[in-house]
Amino acid sequence: MRSESKKLQAEVEKIVVPYSNGGITVTARGDMSITSIKIAPETWAEVVKGKTDRFETMLFNVVNGALKSVKKATQEQMMQMMKDGGMGGLFGK
Repeated sequence: MRSESKKLQAEVEKIVVPYSNGGITVTARGDMSITSIKIAPETWAEVVKGKTDRFETMLFNVVNGALKSVKKATQEQMMQMMKDGGMGGLFGK
């Protein structure tokens, strides 16, 4: 069971999900870490114009969207791996 757990963890860490909105792209990994944040020049232009509150809100939303998306992808991957390993009943599916 321990080796299966380590295998599952290794597979989860491979999951990478980008999420974009409003000129901001955030990439999150299955271990819930953020691996990159990219901001388009036109989005930076909004900050230069003094619209920092809007930028902060957008960044907040995109980071949360990336984490939510990677969480969903991780759960789906884990369910599939558990099913394939004959342990699908553990999670009620």
